[in-house]
Amino acid sequence: MPNIKSAKKRVKTAERNRINNATVRSSMRTAIRAVRQAIEAANGEEALAKLPEAFSRIDRAVKRKVIHLNAAARYKSRLAAKIKALTA
Repeated sequence: MPNIKSAKKRVKTAERNRINNATVRSSMRTAIRAVRQAIEAANGEEALAKLPEAFSRIDRAVKRKVIHLNAAARYKSRLAAKIKALTA
């Protein structure tokens, strides 16, 4: 446990940020999972309908600096490619 006042504050701040980041990351993963499940079920229309929500969650995670911009681009690219292959 830290003794310095500013270090104590950083511990509290870090814990609060960790919880917030976990919430954002979890909602992003849930949205991605929904799209992947629709793709695995070969349901192109449902996957296309859920894609904007997944992209939105990914972009929010980037905006809040939970994930890196390039990681977000990778997630979005892979989802789009899977949907394109499914609908083609």
